[in-house]
Amino acid sequence: MMSQRMNAADEVLGPPLAGGYAERPALLFEGGMLTYRELDSLVSRAANAIRRRGIGPGGRVLMLLNDSPAMVGTYLGAIRAGCVAVALNVRMSPPELLFAIEDSGAGLMLADKELLGTYSAVADQIGHRLDVVAVGEPGETELGLGGLISGADASFRTETMSPDDMAFWIYTSGTTGQPKAAVHLHRNVLSAGPYLRECLGVRAGDRIFSTSRLFFAYALGNCVFGAFRLCATTILHRGWPEVESVARVVEATRPNILLSVPTMYRKLLSGGQASQEGFSTVRAYASAGERLPVAIAEQWHRTTGVRIFEGMGSSETVYMVFSNSPAAYRPGSSGKLAPLAEARLTDDEGGPIQEPGRAGRLWVKMRSTCNGYWNRPEVSRKLFVGPWFVSGDLYSFDEEGFWYHRGRSDEMLKISGQWVAPAEIEECALNHPELADAAAVGATDAYGLTRLALFLVARSPESDRERLADEVRAHLLGQLSVHKCPRDMRFIEQVPRTATGKIQRYKLRDVLLALGDDASG
Repeated sequence: MMSQRMNAADEVLGPPLAGGYAERPALLFEGGMLTYRELDSLVSRAANAIRRRGIGPGGRVLMLLNDSPAMVGTYLGAIRAGCVAVALNVRMSPPELLFAIEDSGAGLMLADKELLGTYSAVADQIGHRLDVVAVGEPGETELGLGGLISGADASFRTETMSPDDMAFWIYTSGTTGQPKAAVHLHRNVLSAGPYLRECLGVRAGDRIFSTSRLFFAYALGNCVFGAFRLCATTILHRGWPEVESVARVVEATRPNILLSVPTMYRKLLSGGQASQEGFSTVRAYASAGERLPVAIAEQWHRTTGVRIFEGMGSSETVYMVFSNSPAAYRPGSSGKLAPLAEARLTDDEGGPIQEPGRAGRLWVKMRSTCNGYWNRPEVSRKLFVGPWFVSGDLYSFDEEGFWYHRGRSDEMLKISGQWVAPAEIEECALNHPELADAAAVGATDAYGLTRLALFLVARSPESDRERLADEVRAHLLGQLSVHKCPRDMRFIEQVPRTATGKIQRYKLRDVLLALGDDASG
């Protein structure tokens, strides 16, 4: 256990301020930029304003904010004040927001004006005092925070904390329903940067853009903690990431490094945006959140001339556990162990798996691993064993040290007495050029047996769905074992996904239950 006092906000902003980058851009955003000196001042003013609202060390500060200087400034400001920063999904439903408010016991919430309707829908159901501050557009007030930081001093004496004190929470993306808050400590930011530097080649002054939002660990850990500690510049896009807006940002800002998810890469390819000049000037692409199909990786390389380096991290680790890199690249794999990460596999009985090619449950050891889940003592005791985090992911490794995602332990299906990974079916189906998305789920039939269903999204609403289903079925039968080929195929408009891009299979299982066995596809 570390004994020295520290503060994660100062550990993040300290390197550029001390390294001669104070007047270099920390943030680029529509309409302007902030230098590291200006951002440091904003963080201190936010810290003063949060204290003025009566939130002391350990108090939770919720942020229902779009990606903006206001978001970054108040997030680090809350941490500098010794509070706990909690960024929320800006597209969460009113019941989800109510859950986060009650679960966290937060005393303060900062929300963009256009998102206040979500709060208003549940305001009368909140069981404790919550101070809510509306945040405006940058054009209305000073960087959108005029009402909060008006009169706040630009200097703040940092609240020094124990390295083991809470600094920030990340709510898990909820692939199985109710999210959990991963509790991260001040010392967890010290692991930020090595992945970016060693796997993606990030250098001081590089521009980094993530299509994933900052409430997601993938973006937060790399575009705030990691980018700043490496003296790089983070590009912010306030709006929700759509292919057209992402393409506009890339063309306008020309990032050196771009982080995204397979769904976005697939959409950029199908929409033609990946062929634009801006994408070919990016030096390295990263992918996480879900398995990257080999077909997408190869098409992206053909289109842009630049590789996508797939990796895997989580809300619990913040940073990457595995990653491909220019020095070690294998399509279809999550790559090799990332810097500062250790991993091992166990079988169903908890025994170690040491032979290549055999799948097992993934255990991860990293200094950035969270301290457990808030208000979830039983789950925490089960999944955090000593220094190890027991992931729900199933993995295997090969003789050369590349790791392969084999699905989730809570998603594996036993069909005809044999285990089936939905991701394998989906990747095979998506080889059909007329499909935009696919999701395989299992549901129990009237006899208590698990049957497979495959939900499909056609690229064109005019597609002959019966023909398309027949072609997909024939393709699956030609590539996979019979027990892995769903007979039940249903077309939907959109596959439900979390903000991180992961499929919410429980919602699709609910669709099957609602339709019943006799419903037509």
